[in-house]
Amino acid sequence: MRVALFVTCVNDALYPRTGVAVVRLLERLGVEVDFPAAQGCCGQPHYNTGYRHEAEPLLRRTAEAFAGYAHVVTPSGSCAAMLREHYPRMGRRAEAEGRGGALTALAEDLAPRVYELTEFLVDVLGVVDVGAHFPHRVTYHPSCHGLRGLGLGDRPRRLLAAVGGLELVELPGAEECCGFGGTFAVKNPDVSAAMGTDKIDNAAGTGASVLCGADNSCLVHLDGILRRTGPTGAPLRALHLAEILASTEEEPLR
Repeated sequence: MRVALFVTCVNDALYPRTGVAVVRLLERLGVEVDFPAAQGCCGQPHYNTGYRHEAEPLLRRTAEAFAGYAHVVTPSGSCAAMLREHYPRMGRRAEAEGRGGALTALAEDLAPRVYELTEFLVDVLGVVDVGAHFPHRVTYHPSCHGLRGLGLGDRPRRLLAAVGGLELVELPGAEECCGFGGTFAVKNPDVSAAMGTDKIDNAAGTGASVLCGADNSCLVHLDGILRRTGPTGAPLRALHLAEILASTEEEPLR
């Protein structure tokens, strides 16, 4: 099976190790991974801030970059939700307003081919035990987009629970937003920081050494709070789920 990796601009700019981990993981499972070089920002920051027209050319570019692939895999619930949920809506509205050409057709062709990483592993490949090994105590934060937008359910937890050596502990208030919310964190910094601090304190209270998530947009916020203030409990670091799943006894996460 051959798939296209949609790495996202956040990962490309700030967390390249996450993209490397996805490729390493998928190739270990027998999947061939392509990286279409024409990909870029999906337009989510523009769209969420109200610049819908400016996001429309990014819809077209993204759809054209991933044309021809049966599966487009991304380690980001928020970007997956953008492509699956908002692109078709953007296309229909643009055409209703007399703009956009074939945007609806492009969006509706792309949307069903887009999979968040844990969806692809569990639903398409049919695997839960990916052969990973990570001997640490871990707690999992579900992002709002993954939890409510995509309905990922227990897929990430099932994958983590199958990792060799990993002790998975429940995060109190797991379903509460971490406070990032894209531009929400910029427009409402005090509220955002307070929400993130609550999440960090809850994670630290579990005694976990790793706060795991499936979306680096949340983790960049939480990691920033950790770096500035530190948790009130045990030492803690934020880490994307893909990096844990890519780790093995023979090639452990560095």
